[in-house]
Amino acid sequence: MARVRAPAVAGSFYPASAPLLAQQVDRCLEQAPACPAPHLVALIVPHAGYIYSGPVAASAYACLRGLKGQVRHVLLLGPCHFVPMNGLAHPDVEALRTPLGDVPVDSALRERAEATRHVTASMLAHRKEHSLEVQLPFLQRVLGDFDVLPLVVGSARPEEVAEVLDALWSEDVLPIISSDLSHYLSYDIARRVDRETADHILRLEGPLEDDRACGAAAINGLLLMARRRGLSARLLDLRNSGDTAGGKSEVVGYGAFAFSPRV
Repeated sequence: MARVRAPAVAGSFYPASAPLLAQQVDRCLEQAPACPAPHLVALIVPHAGYIYSGPVAASAYACLRGLKGQVRHVLLLGPCHFVPMNGLAHPDVEALRTPLGDVPVDSALRERAEATRHVTASMLAHRKEHSLEVQLPFLQRVLGDFDVLPLVVGSARPEEVAEVLDALWSEDVLPIISSDLSHYLSYDIARRVDRETADHILRLEGPLEDDRACGAAAINGLLLMARRRGLSARLLDLRNSGDTAGGKSEVVGYGAFAFSPRV
């Protein structure tokens, strides 16, 4: 029997019903603006509950509209919220399950990841983790058939994450970094802080600190690789939970960014 990672946040971060989930994702995508980033090679997306960050995530996934059947391999990197760990970890399963179906884990990418000295297997690190899971329904709706390598990132230097990215990132592999921005600041302060963080990302300046982005370790590796590969970043959306579905006394920031070759 195939080893499958069961969904941890279906019914809380997003609907557990397949029809309702598809409807919510499709509605977010339909309302997203056209993506202005040509020759997309990487994304940064948020990972909160869909009522909070879904519209911002959709602005990134709208960039994949029209690429169904072309993007077949996705590399997901995001923070490990619940298990202290060093380096990066994959879940050592054959598929990831959502209410929309199972997504195969890319065994070739997994072998290449394990060949680096920074990636190990840990089902424990993935069992309750939402940062990668919430990306899958969006990918299922925009890409259809694809395979994925999910990597949670613990304590890791930018050079270590960049080494893993360099080993796995090729023309047929799309890296997606999962990260929210500031947490529990007042609305006006969060807007200022998140704008500063966005400006650092747009200038490919790192490292970011964890209080600026809960996926900072993964972003920092991406920024290092983006500089090495001559990429440019474009801001697609920058909002917070006070703009989407929450109060404004304490908010969480969300940003969506697309990376393309510099022209």
